[in-house]
Amino acid sequence: MLFCKPMSTGRRLQPRQTYIHLLCLFALAFNVAVAHAEETSLTLANAVSRTMAQNPSLRVFDLRLQGLEGSRLTANQAPAYEAGLEVENALGSGTLQGVDGAEYTLSLSSVIELGGKRRARTGAVSSRYDLMEAEREAETLDVLGQVTQRYVATLALQEKLDLATQSVELSEAILNTVTRRTKQGAAPEAEVLRAKAALAQSRIAHSALQTEYEKRKMALASLWGETRVDFQRLQGDLFRFESSERFEVLYQQASESPVIRVYASERRMRDAEIRLARSQSESDIRWQIGARRLETTGDTALVAGISMPLFAGRRNRGEVQAARAARDEVQYRQEEALLQLHALLFEAYHTRQQNIDAVEQLRSTVLPDLTKALDLTRQAYERGRYSYVEWTAAQRELLSAREALVEAAATALLNQALIEQLTAQPMTQGHAR
Repeated sequence: MLFCKPMSTGRRLQPRQTYIHLLCLFALAFNVAVAHAEETSLTLANAVSRTMAQNPSLRVFDLRLQGLEGSRLTANQAPAYEAGLEVENALGSGTLQGVDGAEYTLSLSSVIELGGKRRARTGAVSSRYDLMEAEREAETLDVLGQVTQRYVATLALQEKLDLATQSVELSEAILNTVTRRTKQGAAPEAEVLRAKAALAQSRIAHSALQTEYEKRKMALASLWGETRVDFQRLQGDLFRFESSERFEVLYQQASESPVIRVYASERRMRDAEIRLARSQSESDIRWQIGARRLETTGDTALVAGISMPLFAGRRNRGEVQAARAARDEVQYRQEEALLQLHALLFEAYHTRQQNIDAVEQLRSTVLPDLTKALDLTRQAYERGRYSYVEWTAAQRELLSAREALVEAAATALLNQALIEQLTAQPMTQGHAR
């Protein structure tokens, strides 16, 4: 079972806590009835937990972070020591023939790094690690958003499939009524043929929806790496909506979401790269020490030396300039992302509200009126006051309104899922278990 607790504000979560919270917020994003669920049914909480555990695009981040851990170990190493052996004045001619006049030098050398290069290297890798963590959070939100959206779309199709089943049953009932009236001589034979054709079309539509439903379930299962579907139905209330915060509050939450925090992490990474580039402007000192043996005299002497490149700062100015430009670019990309986020959130917010209003009107006014109208039309047809065309028209109007109800509810929930993905906050205050 999954228990979701409210996240305290003003405290940064550790990566593990962040993903548990993300898992919870998307499970809370949709109200599911699981108390008496069948074994072959699937809830949103089940879909989320399975995706978090098995989705390939999320699991690759563990390997990437392991790679950065290795890079951090490498970056933290001091310059390597080098052992060298030099032979001079050997295998020559005359007095230098053979190795009797050779000079052997055995040396040890390394580099003294200046300018804080080691610290700058490890800082750059650490900043890339933080950026990767932020990208994992953003990718997690994106994947969980896909789970919720596919779940809602599949649940809506399930509702449509139920409506198609009702349509087939209603067409069968109409055919039986028309057949009975034809046998009584109260209706022409042509109405029986039209009723049979309508029943066949209803069954064709039902079969098409059934096929599409199976495809949607497979697409949902693929998010957690499955190649077969091990559930029959989805559980959830398509027609329950939670109250929403004001748009300004939602936008403030969205501007602090992991998707936007990626830019802050990238900016810190670029700052670290600037520090690394500046550290390269300091010339390192290469030292060497060793012992030299002269074969001609049999003597041994100490040799030592130091060297450093000249004008390193001047030669490195281009790298520093390129690093600064990359850092400044992040700010503009963040501003562009915030503008796009505002537009997307604004559209989702108002689309959701408009469809919630449509659901309320359809459920409170349109469907009751059309249901009553269909019943009255059926009674009038059986008494011979209305024609077959009027009766089937009333049936189509009711089914069309029911489909519109499902479409409006699904659109509202899909936009709700998008809002939660953008804000990284659940719109419901309940608890999913």
